[in-house]
Amino acid sequence: MRLTRIGGPTVLVEFDGWRILVDPTFDAPGRTYAFGWGTSSRKTLGPALGPEAVGPVDLVLISHDHHADNLDDAGRAFLPSAGRVVTTRSGGKRLAGRTGDAPVHGLAEGDRVVVAAPRAGLADLEVTATPCRHGPPLSRPIVGEVVGFAVRRTGESRVALWVTGDTVLHAGLRRAAHALDVDVAIVNVGGVRFGLTGPLRYTMDGREAVELIGLVAPRAAALAHYDGWSHFRDGEAGLRRALAAASPDVRERARWLVDGTAVTL
Repeated sequence: MRLTRIGGPTVLVEFDGWRILVDPTFDAPGRTYAFGWGTSSRKTLGPALGPEAVGPVDLVLISHDHHADNLDDAGRAFLPSAGRVVTTRSGGKRLAGRTGDAPVHGLAEGDRVVVAAPRAGLADLEVTATPCRHGPPLSRPIVGEVVGFAVRRTGESRVALWVTGDTVLHAGLRRAAHALDVDVAIVNVGGVRFGLTGPLRYTMDGREAVELIGLVAPRAAALAHYDGWSHFRDGEAGLRRALAAASPDVRERARWLVDGTAVTL
């Protein structure tokens, strides 16, 4: 499997002939985006690759469409060139009719869809929505619906790719980690906080990411979505501190991706 970090949560995944793009964000840095309820964040880093450099993709996975750090204007413009789009159930409704000829599948937690192979010789893929809680308890009415994705070859139980999505570590995520047999995980971190809501966190910090990697024990855990925005308060520094204090097993599984360069895992 080859992973290319583009920026934020945006990662190009290539395996078994498939090209999968996670949470497309291609806007230039410098702009401040509203996140609802008086919160906002400024984009501080641009993408390592533009849409033209990424090229055609067979499948786009969007953990949620309503926050610009996971789907921005340039990312939306990219969707009609994709083969298929899978996102949340509510996001599927919002994106309907806006992705050109690319079909949109909206999933709630636990839902699954089989994505037919786009070319001869490729295996079909099964995509299952995994649990996310994008904030403290009872925050979903405010932060909206978010999911992760477990991607399997049809007929196989092992998960080839697990994308955690934007989430804190909570009971549902721990149960999923115990239940999944994962080859490669993309773990979104960063420790998002906003001044308006004080100490409340909306994504995992480094300490929680280390715990999750230990629970799921993937062959490799690629680290993502920890920089490039002003709302990351734990960020790369917190993640490195947590990994330095982690067990040797977790440190061996954790992988830092290189911006704009394909890394083979």
